[in-house]
Amino acid sequence: MASLNTLRTKFGVVLSIIIALALLAFILSLKTEMGFSGNDPRVGVIDGEKINYSEYYDQYEQIKAQNNIQESDEQQSAMLANAVWQSLISKYVLTPGFKRLGIRVTEPERMAMASGEQPSQAFYNAFADPRTGQYNVDAISQFLAQAETNPQAAQLWSQLNEQARLEREMQKYFGLIRGGVYVNSLEVAQGVKSANETFSGKWAGKKFSSVPDSLFNVSSSDLRAYYNSHKDQFKQLPSRTLSYVVFEVSPTDDDLLALEKKAAEVGKEFGAAEDVKSFVRGNRNGKIAENYVTGAQLSDEEAKALMAGEMYGPVLKNNEWTMARVLDVKMAPDSIGIRHIVLPYTQDALADSLLTVLRNGGDFAAAAAQYSVYDATAANGGEVGVMPFSTFTGEFAENLAGVKTGDIVKIASGDAIQLMQIYRADKPSKHIQVASITYPVEASDATRRDIHNQAGSFMVNAKGSTEAFADAASEAAVTPRVATLSQGDRTIRGLDDSRDVARWAYGAKKGDVSEIFTVGKDYVIAMLTDIDDDDYASLEKVAAQVRAQVLRDKKYDYILKELSGSTLAEQAASLGSEVSDFSGVSFGSFYIDGVGLEPRLAGAIASSDKGALSAPVKGLSGLYVFQVDDIQTADKQTTEGEKVRAQAMAEGMAQQFAMPAIQQMAKIQDLRGKYF
Repeated sequence: MASLNTLRTKFGVVLSIIIALALLAFILSLKTEMGFSGNDPRVGVIDGEKINYSEYYDQYEQIKAQNNIQESDEQQSAMLANAVWQSLISKYVLTPGFKRLGIRVTEPERMAMASGEQPSQAFYNAFADPRTGQYNVDAISQFLAQAETNPQAAQLWSQLNEQARLEREMQKYFGLIRGGVYVNSLEVAQGVKSANETFSGKWAGKKFSSVPDSLFNVSSSDLRAYYNSHKDQFKQLPSRTLSYVVFEVSPTDDDLLALEKKAAEVGKEFGAAEDVKSFVRGNRNGKIAENYVTGAQLSDEEAKALMAGEMYGPVLKNNEWTMARVLDVKMAPDSIGIRHIVLPYTQDALADSLLTVLRNGGDFAAAAAQYSVYDATAANGGEVGVMPFSTFTGEFAENLAGVKTGDIVKIASGDAIQLMQIYRADKPSKHIQVASITYPVEASDATRRDIHNQAGSFMVNAKGSTEAFADAASEAAVTPRVATLSQGDRTIRGLDDSRDVARWAYGAKKGDVSEIFTVGKDYVIAMLTDIDDDDYASLEKVAAQVRAQVLRDKKYDYILKELSGSTLAEQAASLGSEVSDFSGVSFGSFYIDGVGLEPRLAGAIASSDKGALSAPVKGLSGLYVFQVDDIQTADKQTTEGEKVRAQAMAEGMAQQFAMPAIQQMAKIQDLRGKYF
């Protein structure tokens, strides 16, 4: 029966893009801790609709409840934040847009999706049988019976239908997009030509890098003119720039000596301990392996000591002081071939009856097919396969250690009972269960306090100006790093666990110096150096990029004036270069041997006639001239094949860019970084 809890587990979330996500623990109390004093801050704007904190927070809570999620991490939180944002975009942009377009889902369509007649990923995710992958219509009826008396189930059913509706509307919208794409006969003909023709010939040219920059004067008016005529290239999201320093927390020599001494002391006690299990459990760095291993599964040093019953370590390994002892020994087959019958834990009497029948020669495969509730193996006579003994833990390791070929054992574990037939058992060998204690090499509390104090002194000295920040960094012997947070970014690239630093930056004023943040094992202090809310990057920010382009243009004009002659050889001589060969160039080429990455040159070659001297081509890195000597034609593509390919590509591209275009037209502002 499809229970509410089962559906929650399988549902993934109302939105199909959300899977098993969770909310960070801080978000649970954020609403009351932020000190809003009755205000409801704006966290975004979608197509003119203001998204306030309370609406966004409620959506977080709704999705969290739908998934019945208790714990989370930063990655899951980021995925959830994105999914919630997309759900709000659907609410304020997609759904109203579909309504204006006349796109809707009728009740017969909804019923067809629920019944499986019209496939729906939303319904499939919720009601497919995990064992067979088949859509289970009966599970819907069972769940709806719950929904009649369970408000949570009723709400979940409503949300599921809403997701299925949106999914279907999206399919119809993309259908409209694809239907509006058409490849004409000229495009098909050009595509066939481009696919079937390859060109060879000769070229000459001169690289821009061969002309000194000092020959040209790039004025501010030149930069401004280029910037204004290419302004769309510099469109940007609002951003914040910060400078930050990292105080790395590393163990000192004294820390290393103290840790080595402690490891030696614990190792001495560990080696003398009579109750190994109690000793390891009493140490917060202790660990008891669940499985049993052979000597071949250990390092040579570990195997030599442990297989002889001796203690291993303490030894410094992988930046940890490690020590280990054998907790238990079993003589067990290296590999075991198993068939099984799985029964619910409530059917103990049936398990005993089957065990008696099977031990007296009953057909195990037939019994598995009839009684086992695990369909994945029942259909194959209960076949599990051959498995190493080291993969088994707990009751399985205990019961399978001494088995022989032909044995049938009963094992109760968790909520199931398994009857296992052993059809292969290798020769027994020594397996050991290992108990270990490890001490990671890390800074002591005293060292952490000392470095924290250094960070505190830096924070005080760094306030006031960017110069003060730089001077304080120099005095503290730390190197400032620069990071830019674009609208919507939740962390700082290259700085792990930096959510708190990013949140501070979104709420800070230019010139503010942050508190001390703990990022991983280190301490971070930042200064907000710039706030840029303009739609376009300023000329000052992109001056180096613009100057490089202006220089390229000036160098092209300079080289063009040098170019002379009526033949390729004469033009090469005028440029001070040599004539070189090219071959295998097609319309789709980007790279040309001997020239480099020059797509414009490749396009010009593929559009030329045989024997004609080309016009000058302005490439990415130089000026080029060429002459095509030969055009090879092959039957790689037919007209019909090209029509199908081009149409499919055009439809795919239109569909791919449809959603980004919609979001761009909606003029979305993502201001969540300060709070979420």
